[in-house]
Amino acid sequence: MVKYNIIKLKYIFFILVLITFSFPANSELSVEEIIKGRKALFSKNYSTAKKVQTYASKGDFEKTKSLILEMSKNYKSLLEYFPENTKEGFKTEALPAIWENKDEFNNLMIKSSNDMIELASIIESSDDVKDTLGKLMWGNCKACHNKYRAAH
Repeated sequence: MVKYNIIKLKYIFFILVLITFSFPANSELSVEEIIKGRKALFSKNYSTAKKVQTYASKGDFEKTKSLILEMSKNYKSLLEYFPENTKEGFKTEALPAIWENKDEFNNLMIKSSNDMIELASIIESSDDVKDTLGKLMWGNCKACHNKYRAAH
C-alpha cells in the first residue's frame, strides 16, 4: 500500500511539473515580447481571415474550417497578452479602454473565439457566405477595433 502511494505521488508530481512547464508564463516575457506577441496574433488573425474569405468564396470549406478554428484558438490566447504593464510602448495601438474595461474586452475575445467555432459549423451550409463572414468574423474585428485600438 505504501509503495502504491509513493508511485501515485510521483505520478501526480510528474503531472504537475508537466502542466507547469506546458503553459507560457507571460511574467517571464518582457513587455516588448508581450506587446509584439499580441500584435503578431492580431496580424495573424487578420491574414487568416483574408484566407478564410478566399477559401470560403471558392467553396473549399475544409481549409476554411481549419483556418477558422485556428483563429478561435488565437482569440483565446490573446486573453493572456494584456497584463497591466503592457499599456504603453513598442508602438502598441491598444487603447487604455482595454484595461479600464478588462472584463468587457475579455468577453469580446471569448465571444470572437466562440463565434469562430459557430462559423466553422455553419459556413458550408450558409446561404450567403459573404454575409455570414461579415456577421461572425469581420463584425468582431470591427467591434474590437472601434473601441480598443488606436486609429492608424
